[in-house]
Amino acid sequence: MADGKKLSSLDASFLYLETPEMPMHVGSMAIFRLPDDYKGDFFEDFKAMIVSRLHIAPILKARLEKAPLDIDHPSWVEDDQFDIDRHIFRASLPAPRDRATLERIVGWMHAKLLNRARPLWEFYVFEGMKDNEVGLYSKMHHAAIDGGAGAALTNMIYDISPIPRKVDPPTSGAKSGQEPRDIAANLLDSYQQLFSQPLDASAAAKNLQLPRTGKSDIGSILFDNAMYQIESAVRFAGNIPTMVKSVSDVLGKISDPRSRESLASMVSPPTMLNKSISSERSFAGVSIPLSRAKALAKQAGGKLNDVVLALASGVVRRYLKEYSTLPAKSLTAAVPISLREEGNTEANNQVFGMICSIATNIDDPKARLEAIIAQSTKSKEMSHPLRALMPQVSNISMLGAPMMVQILALLYSRSNLSDVLPPAANITVSNVPGPRQTLYAAGAELLHIFPVSISTHGQALNITVQSYRDQLDFGFIAGANIIPHVQVMCDMLPEEFAALEAAYAPPAADIKSAAE
Repeated sequence: MADGKKLSSLDASFLYLETPEMPMHVGSMAIFRLPDDYKGDFFEDFKAMIVSRLHIAPILKARLEKAPLDIDHPSWVEDDQFDIDRHIFRASLPAPRDRATLERIVGWMHAKLLNRARPLWEFYVFEGMKDNEVGLYSKMHHAAIDGGAGAALTNMIYDISPIPRKVDPPTSGAKSGQEPRDIAANLLDSYQQLFSQPLDASAAAKNLQLPRTGKSDIGSILFDNAMYQIESAVRFAGNIPTMVKSVSDVLGKISDPRSRESLASMVSPPTMLNKSISSERSFAGVSIPLSRAKALAKQAGGKLNDVVLALASGVVRRYLKEYSTLPAKSLTAAVPISLREEGNTEANNQVFGMICSIATNIDDPKARLEAIIAQSTKSKEMSHPLRALMPQVSNISMLGAPMMVQILALLYSRSNLSDVLPPAANITVSNVPGPRQTLYAAGAELLHIFPVSISTHGQALNITVQSYRDQLDFGFIAGANIIPHVQVMCDMLPEEFAALEAAYAPPAADIKSAAE
């Protein structure tokens, strides 16, 4: 068996929760423009560029290797049969070959599961679009990547000039696995380190590294799991003061009478959006100016994320009103929050989330944004103590858990429990910061990069936005049985943005007096 890197519990959970109706990959729909004098073959040029840079992102050549009987998390191992032609495809776009057609095809393709026998990513290149444009649909399993790592992967693929940069070739030299005698020696050294500092649990928790075999036979798995349990126990002991403080802070906020209103606002009302989803997807994208959105946030005294939530709120509110299903109580949004430290580009998941009321019960756009700013501030305060707890609970490992979780996920999917259970949140809204400078790939200018995220049972609508240059690119993905044509929502967003800007515009009388 090849040596590998075992997935964390959080990363592995995206594999266990995946069902045919609920794929757990994320992606993007990028739009490029070729130079007017372009004479090459963009597909072949793009593929050759990716091949030359695969060593920068080793996850692109890593496949899953399951543990025997699924008793433990799988591992990433290098695919010794890796074939780039199984991951980058030349795709066909039917007439009229415009963006609307591309969006419909992306929605259809995003519903298809990735092949777990290969590295979990695929690129599809759509050439021959109008105005010399090229579309690129990419998808990668969420077990391998989150938004922060996705931005790092973007930096690997793209260049800051039309001429691709030179990338140093990979260095030779394979890392050999440890011999049993080396493992035993390292184990004794680790125990000596642990018992030589018995009173400094915090330091031991941070520094203790017990040896691993890194292999996938059942004996090695049991040994590695035992080492992990010892490390986890030491880390747990070292982090008890931090955890006690976090729990105390949470209990204090919950028991505070002033927090009861905030907690009540996080309770999500049932809506038509919170049902079981089918295995089909509907996708659409739309853009608004980033500088104007930031100016609006500054005027309102909030953050850019508050404006994003307000736009999502306005769109969902209008959509539900058209179907006469807007509840009296405000809807809520699940908002992912990155735990990734600056400069951390590891291809894994480092994220948790908060629930925020999005004030859909308020008609006035200005009052709605102000309410969202207040609610998001309270939600951040409520969730802040949990940030310290997440690293402790996100990698809990128990033998046999993979099989149990997969069975439970399948039962939940097949039983349609999300049709009757109260939703944890009504929609998902995520904001991923992106590059401000113009990017290129194989000589083509990147115009847009619309995120394509995950719809789940009970939360059929996901709105993810990524900033690029001076624009915010919104990607709407939904279960097609709930929202057959999510383009309708996309069309509402620029109108909602205009309404928000108008609400904060100075009165006409003030403009006239200023001109005089």
